[in-house]
Amino acid sequence: MFILPRYILRAHVAPFLFGTSVVMFLFLMQFVLQKIDQLVGKGLSTWVIIQLITLNLSWMLVLAVPMGVLFSTLMAFGSMSGASEVTIMKASGSGLIRMMFPVIILGAGLTYFMFWFNDSVLPDTNHQAKLLLMDIGRKKPMFNLEQGQFSTQLEGYTILARSLDSSNGLLRGVTIYDKTAGGKVNVVSADSGTIRFTPDYSKIIVMLTHGEIHQLFQPTPSQYRNITFGAHQIVIPASGFLLERSTDGMFSRGDREMKIADMQAIVDEARGRQRTAEHLIDSSIEQHMEYLFHGDTATAPQQAITFQQATERIPSRLTFMRSQVEQQAFQIQDADSKARQYQTEIYKKYAIPVACFVFLFVGCPLGIMTRGGSFGMSAAISLGFYVLYWACLIGGEKLADRRLASPLAMWLANVIIGAMGLLLTIRINNESISFGWVTALLAKFKRKEQPTPEVVEVQQESHPQEPEQE
Repeated sequence: MFILPRYILRAHVAPFLFGTSVVMFLFLMQFVLQKIDQLVGKGLSTWVIIQLITLNLSWMLVLAVPMGVLFSTLMAFGSMSGASEVTIMKASGSGLIRMMFPVIILGAGLTYFMFWFNDSVLPDTNHQAKLLLMDIGRKKPMFNLEQGQFSTQLEGYTILARSLDSSNGLLRGVTIYDKTAGGKVNVVSADSGTIRFTPDYSKIIVMLTHGEIHQLFQPTPSQYRNITFGAHQIVIPASGFLLERSTDGMFSRGDREMKIADMQAIVDEARGRQRTAEHLIDSSIEQHMEYLFHGDTATAPQQAITFQQATERIPSRLTFMRSQVEQQAFQIQDADSKARQYQTEIYKKYAIPVACFVFLFVGCPLGIMTRGGSFGMSAAISLGFYVLYWACLIGGEKLADRRLASPLAMWLANVIIGAMGLLLTIRINNESISFGWVTALLAKFKRKEQPTPEVVEVQQESHPQEPEQE
């Protein structure tokens, strides 16, 4: 009874894992190339790099799973169609909808899981990734001395080592310029020395042997002091060289770092401010109109105002009323923009998981139409629909943020591709609604993938026809 569903689902596992992994790998390479300049030279440990990559894998997974679903359905149903298994199933009374039923059930479960992941896991990982990137950005580059070159990495100090043994931190021919004493400049020269960090990386300890200290007082250049030493220690503050991790509550969260319930609370608060501002505009206009025609009823009894008196009051009242209306209009616009921003992100959290379900109705019929399930054709079709989906999604987000469209525009990609998928599914299931141009295009693409057979000319030998014997 469950042999056929298990067989169909088993055919999807490998292509799904492969497609999802490839997309995540591409996103990962893009992320590394974008952030490599912020990571190189900071002396970060391998564990910190692994943490940063792991935290960013969450948003990569959310974007890669729909692509994996589309690729796996194209490959699985294309392979079954190429092996004439779809024809056999149809001959035994199974239509396309029945063949798709186990995939639809699995797609619905995957959609629910991705929605849970998108709302519960992704906001926290995005926030932690942002904090870690901020901490890395504040970390100073690892202190590094180069032989024969001046180093100005330590504030107020310039260090020169003419010879350097990096294996044990031994310096020779050391000169240190110390400008941290205000009006005094210390120039320290030594034959040799060592340099190291304290265990908490808050200070640098420089131990010098056999040298001199030249002290020059800038307000009175005539004052000069020369000190000879056998051993001298310099303690230099070095804060910022150790990665200091921020706590969770130090920085506020953005819209991509919040759950739907938290964002909905912000939307409700913004809409409340918007309604309050609109009410204040109405009451302000009403009060000003009352004053124009009836005077100040709070200090004087209500009485009729002549037309001339009302005319004289109009300029001052219009200026005052305009100021109040403009202030409240700004509040309305600000509240509406904030509500739209978070509403758009809410719809986005719903729309992306639903793409896993929508792509099923595109991949299954197109896989049957390709009849072969080749990697190149499946990858090309998946890439085309993926680009279309994200173009619609990003376009809808930009239009909603700029108040050119409703936040519901985030569903535009699902509606367009879903309608195309349903139309293709009905066509393949009922074998109606001709798509001859699509089939011809796919067949042409398929022929390009196949190698051109070599033409071998065979020369037939001619034999004289023997006469028939009577």
